[in-house]
Amino acid sequence: MNGERRFLFTLVLAFAAVSALFVLPYRQYVLLAVLLGYLLYPLQRRLAPQVGPRPAAGILIATATLVVLVPLGALLVVAARQAIGILGAVASGELGLDSVESFLGERTGIDADLGGTIAEAGVNPEELLGLVDRQSGTALLDFLLGLLGGVSTALIGLTVVLFLLYYFLVDGASLLVWSRDAAPLSADTWRALMGEIDRLMWAVLVGNLAVAVVQGILTGIGFLALGIDNVVFWTVVTVILALLPLIGASVIWIPASGYLLVVGRPVAAVALFAYGALVVSLSDNYLRPMVGGREANLNPALFVLGIFGGLVALGFMGLFFGPVIVGTLKVLVELATDERRTTGFAG
Repeated sequence: MNGERRFLFTLVLAFAAVSALFVLPYRQYVLLAVLLGYLLYPLQRRLAPQVGPRPAAGILIATATLVVLVPLGALLVVAARQAIGILGAVASGELGLDSVESFLGERTGIDADLGGTIAEAGVNPEELLGLVDRQSGTALLDFLLGLLGGVSTALIGLTVVLFLLYYFLVDGASLLVWSRDAAPLSADTWRALMGEIDRLMWAVLVGNLAVAVVQGILTGIGFLALGIDNVVFWTVVTVILALLPLIGASVIWIPASGYLLVVGRPVAAVALFAYGALVVSLSDNYLRPMVGGREANLNPALFVLGIFGGLVALGFMGLFFGPVIVGTLKVLVELATDERRTTGFAG
């Protein structure tokens, strides 16, 4: 019997390894499907009793595609074009780097050469400016899709996302029941584990993401009101940075305030600084209770490690799932410790 168990366990490991090889090339799309499934499943539970689980899943996927994915894709394309335009403006002198260099020289005595520093970093703004002039919107879109591994890979990945999302919504409850039956855990331990993972997922994927999006939009509104160019790009960058603990949106609006000051717009600089401090930054204190108030209860160092480690290991989706994975490890260690103490006490 022990030999049969070992053989079955070996087969499970072998087929799990082969299956992982199949999944790894599309890990970004699988994780995106998991994220969307988690966000949409509460709506699925409400809609399914009225129209049925399969029609409900179809309605939610179609709505999410039209309302979220298509606008988000267009937004990222615009942000990418504006990013290239910013570097092109550096080459043409439109950003007023001369004013910044003069200001630094007068106030600090430092002979700053920001253009030279950018060039030494390996960035050639003139080439990027030429790219803006040469490339049409279609060519730029093809370039962005190429970054994801080619147009064909992106289309296959989109298909993977849609199919996985559909079955996560339709059979999500059955998948959890199967996982519970397959896991060699007691009912109490399983409930505790799922509860902690749900809290982590909500805190990271819903709480942090919602706050970051709102702070990015607020920053973009401030930039737009003050006539700062490339608002879409700075909004997207602010959303990403607002996800990072101890960094946040202030990394964008504080330097922007300083830039406005040195280029001769002191009133706009003060207005942006006050707006950022009183509206953008303080919005965090009001938004988190509104989105549920569930905290990750994860040490900031582990949170940062999860974010940057997730980015390296999983790509962009690691920004969201990295902290969840690290937090789940922490929960598993705590559950294992409690189980050992309980077993030891009982013994």
